[in-house]
Amino acid sequence: MKKLFKSFPKRMVISLCLLLFVSISCKKEVKQLEKETPKTKVVTESTKNRIDSTLRSFVESENIAGISALIFENGQEVYYNDFGYADKEAQKPMERNTIVQIYSMTKPITGTALMTLYEDGKFELDDPISKYAPEFSNMEVYTGVDSKGNIITEPLDRPVTIRDVTRHTAGFPNRPDIPGLSELLEQKNIYDRETTLSDLAEKLGDIPLWFQPGTQWEYGPSVDVQALLVERISGVPYGEYVRNNVLDPLGMQETRYFIPEGDRERFAKLYIRTGEGALVQDSVTYSNYTQRWPLTRGGSGLTSTLDDYMKFAQMLVNYGSLDSVEILKPETVKLMATNQLADSITERSWLPSKGQVGFGIDFAVRVAPPIDAAENHGMVGEFYWDGAASTLFWVDPVNKLTAVMFVQLFPYDQIGLHKKFRDAVYGPYKSEDAK
Repeated sequence: MKKLFKSFPKRMVISLCLLLFVSISCKKEVKQLEKETPKTKVVTESTKNRIDSTLRSFVESENIAGISALIFENGQEVYYNDFGYADKEAQKPMERNTIVQIYSMTKPITGTALMTLYEDGKFELDDPISKYAPEFSNMEVYTGVDSKGNIITEPLDRPVTIRDVTRHTAGFPNRPDIPGLSELLEQKNIYDRETTLSDLAEKLGDIPLWFQPGTQWEYGPSVDVQALLVERISGVPYGEYVRNNVLDPLGMQETRYFIPEGDRERFAKLYIRTGEGALVQDSVTYSNYTQRWPLTRGGSGLTSTLDDYMKFAQMLVNYGSLDSVEILKPETVKLMATNQLADSITERSWLPSKGQVGFGIDFAVRVAPPIDAAENHGMVGEFYWDGAASTLFWVDPVNKLTAVMFVQLFPYDQIGLHKKFRDAVYGPYKSEDAK
């Protein structure tokens, strides 16, 4: 064998060795995947019947107008159905290609775009955001108001980092009840759609942080700052970058900020639930998607279809790839799906209401089983997010299962829709699930 290798050019020997190494590594990975593949299915015929019954009941009670859900398991579609109407008044049914407002389900897409630049070595997670966005160079931290209502501030203990804006620990204010700070936030009108991400940053940089970076978890405009960072680091407008590096490579042509006129017949109406069985059609948000605006937010603003968003979810459960397209490396997806919140961060706003979860990079991450039947069902290692109009998706790597559920309902899930859908998928809670 040695004589044989000596007769080959050195470059060829190196190539053969690399090929042998890759072949052995791939075989090991395949064996590992086979080992991890669950022995029993999650979605059986009885599961499908249970999901149907659950979703249908919400429509029949008239607490939602329409709903649809799509589930993949081990790379195969195992459930799809829809009930009710995308437009109840027009008797237009909810369908598979119905377009909906996904609100905060935009956030994981933005995080994915940002992490493609991380993979390229363009930044480190603990870089200060001011390194790329000088609008945040002179920030201070709110400590209260004086007797005249003037805001009192203190210096930063440390700069806001990119890690902070990916896990919501930056300190940006977002509530309407912070004396002095909330009024300033309203005056700045950071979400004026006639302006740009740079304008948003300039306004936000002039508002004191609500708390010291890294000390609390608080939802807010952090992912809009991520979109700005994508622009600054890549040198490409955010909307263009996410289209070229995430959406188009995955074939997500119907995930958009702007809906062309020819597709608006498929655009679902949004409904506001005012009481038991009482729905009122919303007329405010429609123009957000039928006009082109300068502001392309990272935290909200996209519309999508079930199949489009499922492509994104399938890419994640496959650790960064879909078919022959690689968006992220497996280690990057694993990093995003790893809890980034230290135990010292005890103030976590409403995040604990979602169950035994921490927060990764633009996803909630389940870190322990449900403690009882009242908690949302889910598997340890699951990562997911939802949207203000009560939409939901999750990635369950243990069962290689991805689920996308679309509805257009305000206020956000006040009827237990998410919990009941999860219970329908995984079955009734058992006490041994908590072990």
